[in-house]
Amino acid sequence: MRIEDQPAFVLHARPWRETSLLVEVLTLEHGRLGLVARGVQGPKKQVLRAALQPLQHVRLSALLRGELAQLRTAEALDVAPRLSGDAMLAGFYVSELVLRLAPRQDPAPELYAAFAEVRRRLPLDGLAWTLRRFERDLLEAIGLGFEYTSDGDGADIDPMARYRLDPEHGPRRLHRDGESSERSTAATGQALLALAADIAPDPADMASLRRALRSVLAHHLGPRGLKSWELAASLSRR
Repeated sequence: MRIEDQPAFVLHARPWRETSLLVEVLTLEHGRLGLVARGVQGPKKQVLRAALQPLQHVRLSALLRGELAQLRTAEALDVAPRLSGDAMLAGFYVSELVLRLAPRQDPAPELYAAFAEVRRRLPLDGLAWTLRRFERDLLEAIGLGFEYTSDGDGADIDPMARYRLDPEHGPRRLHRDGESSERSTAATGQALLALAADIAPDPADMASLRRALRSVLAHHLGPRGLKSWELAASLSRR
């Protein structure tokens, strides 16, 4: 199948053989694709190689045969965001999430739009809220999202209660005598309602939301976590 003039975001690129790259992209119409970019390491291919850097927005053409597509052309559509520190790590994180959770060749225009938005917001203030919104939108786009205004049994979310996000059932209200391990990964009801309304919660609620969403993501990722999580933990210890 020929793919012509397809907008895409570069998620990851790594050397392959002597002069080529293996590239993962998120396209508008074809979802996540794996590409083989042949012969891009020479000096005459510097522009093409620059267009295949992570977080770059490109327009590409390729020939899809089986699992991987052969890249024909790619041109940058803008300048990739200049990130450093926590924002750089966040860029690595959102790309890795898409790589691990979005299936290949499964069109997901909502995920493409969510990635475009998180990419735009990465250099701005409010990084924690930017990431929580993207985690919510990613789960929704790949069919693993929740209703955040009611629990798994259909009862309205109580802003004063705490809820564990059950990956299969949705929000589950915790009782006061619940397990401490459950409470450590529970979100406040106020945080869930804020997420549903797309309004940034206060810092304490934001922290509870991060822990609750991470437990859901960890479930779907399986025993092998994310390298970005390991890197963040290592930097925190230092």
